[in-house]
Amino acid sequence: MLEKSTIWYPSWKDCSFKVIDMAFLKILDAKYLSGYKIQLWFSNGEVRIADLADSITGPVFEPLKDLGFFVQFSIPFNTLEWPNGADFSPEYLYEISTVQRDCV
Repeated sequence: MLEKSTIWYPSWKDCSFKVIDMAFLKILDAKYLSGYKIQLWFSNGEVRIADLADSITGPVFEPLKDLGFFVQFSIPFNTLEWPNGADFSPEYLYEISTVQRDCV
């Protein structure tokens, strides 16, 4: 049985399924794309796209609705963070994101 900190994910390289230990997942790099979409490079080697449009709820995330502020993210502690302290965990970003390249 898998522990809560593991997840099965499809590998875009060979279309197989692999287990990732979510306890050590990190964001290595990020690039703003458009709207509320950000391209993310994860420590497991995957490049994924997260659309945060539906995730920007609550008082701490309110400033992120302004795209001028949204684009000011950085990666100080292995995940996205904004100047007001708002952040999303790498595990959450992984779960809501899609693989950039699909298996063919």
